[in-house]
Amino acid sequence: MAIAGSKALLFDLDGTLLLSDPLHYEVFAEMFAERGKTLTQQIYETQIHGNHNLDSFPKLFPGEDPQALSDEKEARFRDRLGLGTPPMPGAEALLDRADREGWRLAVVTNAPRENGEYMLEAIGLRMRFELLIIGDECARAKPDPEPYLLAMRELGVRPQDCIVFEDSPSGMRAAARSGGYAVGIRSGLPEDRLREAGAKITIADYEDPALEGILARLSA
Repeated sequence: MAIAGSKALLFDLDGTLLLSDPLHYEVFAEMFAERGKTLTQQIYETQIHGNHNLDSFPKLFPGEDPQALSDEKEARFRDRLGLGTPPMPGAEALLDRADREGWRLAVVTNAPRENGEYMLEAIGLRMRFELLIIGDECARAKPDPEPYLLAMRELGVRPQDCIVFEDSPSGMRAAARSGGYAVGIRSGLPEDRLREAGAKITIADYEDPALEGILARLSA
């Protein structure tokens, strides 16, 4: 049951709390090359970025086991991501403010749980979040809003009392459909692409001056 007055910040993970796209791109490019193919930025943005692995791999590499490909890809990604990786600029200060304000905090991601836990440990923020929602463990993953709606139910907050941070078209569609205030992070896509997917506003990172006006929605 939602509790009146409760507020929350909900975050995607890849590209939202850390700049992980270069590593993901590197791994996919490597897998493409091993099969005599070439990965382009357009393929990455339209068929991979923000999409679930089990949706992407059957189209990228037909005839191969998508689960095995997904497991291999994520293992290679973790090998490249080291502990001590910095989080998105301004993220730690934003979480400190959330603690002071009493705002609830959750991560909502389509990444496998092993990756989600590892990424949060790598950037030193795992203990800052009371909830980690994994798309695979929900009835439906992003772009369906269910992962965000589940986070809201678990935290006991109303959609209109949540700010949701996303960086991909599929994630942004999920955020917008959840009823939360959808904010796009321009870590990989321009503003027009994020707004097209449902962003109310976009910011470069959590040091963007526009963030203060966004947070005022919860302080009002």
